Amino acid sequence: MSIHIGTAPDSWGVWAPSDPRQTPWTRFLDEVQLAGYAAIELGPFGYLPTDPQRVADELDRRSLELAGGTISGNLSAPDGWPAMRATAASVCDVLERLGARFLVVLDSGSGDAAGPRELDEPGWERVRETVHRLGEYTAARGIVAAFHPHADSTIQFEDQIEHFLALTDPALVNLCLDVGHHAYAGGDAVTFFREHHARIPYLHLKDVDAGLTERARVEGWSMGRAVTEGAFVDLGQGCVDFGALHRVAEQIGYDGWGIVEQDMFPAPFDKPLPIARRNRQFLLDHHLG
Repeated sequence: MSIHIGTAPDSWGVWAPSDPRQTPWTRFLDEVQLAGYAAIELGPFGYLPTDPQRVADELDRRSLELAGGTISGNLSAPDGWPAMRATAASVCDVLERLGARFLVVLDSGSGDAAGPRELDEPGWERVRETVHRLGEYTAARGIVAAFHPHADSTIQFEDQIEHFLALTDPALVNLCLDVGHHAYAGGDAVTFFREHHARIPYLHLKDVDAGLTERARVEGWSMGRAVTEGAFVDLGQGCVDFGALHRVAEQIGYDGWGIVEQDMFPAPFDKPLPIARRNRQFLLDHHLG
């Protein structure tokens, strides 16, 4: 059993390919190394350089490995896959060059500040078509498509995620379980991991404040507001039971990535590094990864 630990630009307040409020990418990579991590996720495509050799050189210079990349698209749109194909190819070029095997898939076309809407049956079928075509493409390149259920989206609650699993082919698409987003949506991430581990080859590790999360649900906050209010906290400071998560990982023989994230945006440039160090130390202290 092994959880291979990495981190992602999200922990440095990076939510877009380009934004002057975000930590510059060179500083992000330098601070990942300073914080004691050995691997990263690409983050929003275009934040780091997009040339595969340039990425390889920058990571080699800092002795960093690449765990995976991310792609976002409107999965329920009629042109879901065609609209994503060019970006998917570019991200996979980087992943393939660096030996990374996972593409985390986010749905950009669902949810809003007023709360998530429900997918109707045609919407679910379009999601299935999009992720299956994406999965066929990535599989042909030796890369696993891992769908990321996300707060403020149409696939965030446990029944919705289970419907997604029932609808999709495990040979083509599986899950990136973000334990923090799962808890934010009111789910039990540890139990879900135990029950569906065969479909979960990739984890995002984050924690959430139970009180602020409940307030966000009751008052109908957007996730953006919840982030600003501090709902996402250091590992071990929230409601996710990482000890129990570790025990489940041992029981099932999990051997995969655990990417540490702490959602924050915008973030002063001097804020992320101390948090990243504390989160890495928490994992070391609890023999996680």
